[in-house]
Amino acid sequence: MSVHTRGMPDRTDYAALIAGHTVIIEMINSGDAGLPVLNQLLQVAQPALGAAGMAFVEFAPSGGRVIAATGAAEWTLGRPLPASDPITSCLLTGPRVRHVRTDRCTNQLAAELAERGLRRMVVSRAEIAGHTVGSLHALYLAGDDEASTDQHAVVGYLGSCIAHMYGYQSGLPVRGDGPVVAALADGLAVVDDERDLFVAVTSHELRTPVTVIKGYADTLTDHWESLSETDRRQAARVIGQRANDLARLLDRLLASAAEAWPGDGPPAPLDLAETLRLAVADLPADLRRRATLQLPAELPRAVGHRQSLGTVLTELATNAAKYSPPGSPIEISAEADDQTVCFRVSDRGIGVRPEHVERAFDRFWQGDSGDRRRYPGTGLGLYLVRRIVEQQNGWVFLRPRTGGGTVAEVRLPRR
Repeated sequence: MSVHTRGMPDRTDYAALIAGHTVIIEMINSGDAGLPVLNQLLQVAQPALGAAGMAFVEFAPSGGRVIAATGAAEWTLGRPLPASDPITSCLLTGPRVRHVRTDRCTNQLAAELAERGLRRMVVSRAEIAGHTVGSLHALYLAGDDEASTDQHAVVGYLGSCIAHMYGYQSGLPVRGDGPVVAALADGLAVVDDERDLFVAVTSHELRTPVTVIKGYADTLTDHWESLSETDRRQAARVIGQRANDLARLLDRLLASAAEAWPGDGPPAPLDLAETLRLAVADLPADLRRRATLQLPAELPRAVGHRQSLGTVLTELATNAAKYSPPGSPIEISAEADDQTVCFRVSDRGIGVRPEHVERAFDRFWQGDSGDRRRYPGTGLGLYLVRRIVEQQNGWVFLRPRTGGGTVAEVRLPRR
């Protein structure tokens, strides 16, 4: 019997795995689906396999993305793997289940895993009818023994379970550009009505500020003499506010159609603490009054674009305000680890449903049909945030806040 210096079991804990799988089946029978079930599966699998962390990467034509992660891999949540990344092509070919040494891979994410001591992983593709929908990763620390044959088998089995979830459950894929619908439904074609949605949403959102601006301008023109000075100033203030809303909306629409965020060169070292202070100071007055900024005494320099990070913070704060009670706090904080510097925007609003933490970044997407009526908007804010952050080699994700509300976290490379 070998000695496991980090507490890894000699064999898979099948009793714990079966007990945890029973809970998952009960979740499915109770109506849970998609990402909550996937997260529960990873939480069950990690201790049963003696892994330091688990992760699942969902694949789409544009590449992969970590959509679920636990333990020592949790920091990778939301991390993209571009289609051109060497590890992406590696995962899509060869044996379905394999052992990978991260310290022998050449891509950036593998190097970061190795630097954190996660030197080995057992990987299984999740496949449906020859289409790869994702890959399951069990990650092990450098001091752990080699994974056993039965651990390889279990990871392969769990990968097949996830593929089954994609085939028969709602809520997956969690990314809007996933390939699964076309792969499953007997050749069913998916009609892309994005252009019609673009026209409908933007015409509605443009009409509101234009109508308000025209109404107040007509009032000033037709009734100037009968209005008090206070009324005139109030009308001018509303026109200014709505004009700002209109300018921001136009910026979003133009940026959503652009290949790259305008005006930014290559990412460069920056003082993230100072960038956040300036961005908070530039927030619209109603947001600035609600925002609190908590920074550590020292924060390492990050690599990114100062100006567009201000845009990111504004969009995240706007989104937080939109889905939380008027006047409730919006908390902005930052911290760093050995590889990344991050900042978070937290609110105390309605919260994000676990199955929506990825879909929220899709263009024009909102939680349900009622959201567009209760919380009007274009559905472009988070889409643009992700594009901007990933152009800076960072990533962003959402998670429910303990006690209610949502946390948006942005991670950037540390200098």
